[in-house]
Amino acid sequence: MNCQQVTAYQNQALNYLKKAHIVLTPLEIHNIEIVDFGLGNFEEVGLAIVTYVNTSRVCAKELVLLPHQICPEHIHPPYEHEDGHLEPGKEETFRCRYGQVNLYVKSEKEAYGERLHPEGHNHCAHESHEIRLKEGEQYTLLPHTKHWFQAGEKGAVISEFSTQSRDALDIFTDPRIQRIPTMVDEKEGNT
Repeated sequence: MNCQQVTAYQNQALNYLKKAHIVLTPLEIHNIEIVDFGLGNFEEVGLAIVTYVNTSRVCAKELVLLPHQICPEHIHPPYEHEDGHLEPGKEETFRCRYGQVNLYVKSEKEAYGERLHPEGHNHCAHESHEIRLKEGEQYTLLPHTKHWFQAGEKGAVISEFSTQSRDALDIFTDPRIQRIPTMVDEKEGNT
């Protein structure tokens, strides 16, 4: 993505955050992270992220999804902590603030509801137990739980409360995915 696209998507995300009555500082607005997972199709597969805090013990974020946009299937694997002990991976709680988010995880139970995959991405989202979160509802994912999620027809704003976030370590089912975004220099075509 180029700077102009990122700015346009940041503005879209800000509009959704306002619908959820979430107030940001000017610095937080400037730092809204736009993630297209390296697929170049942000409006179908992507995520806007506001990170409030991310320490060695706790993380708090807002996640913004456009209508039917997905965050692809992934896990937060175990990792070695700075002091040498092994962390089991990120535990996270999603609380829907605006719209609806459909969270998909592994379950022995039959899935209910219909999955809406962007064209050509069915192969990279295997978990099918659907948990529908409407405004005010929340769900906690234990460490190392494979999951993916998708916004409903109005889009979604989700507050995430978790243990430390190490996004660069996330493992995605689709091997093409790059979690850390790259920016294209419009003048030189460089990243």
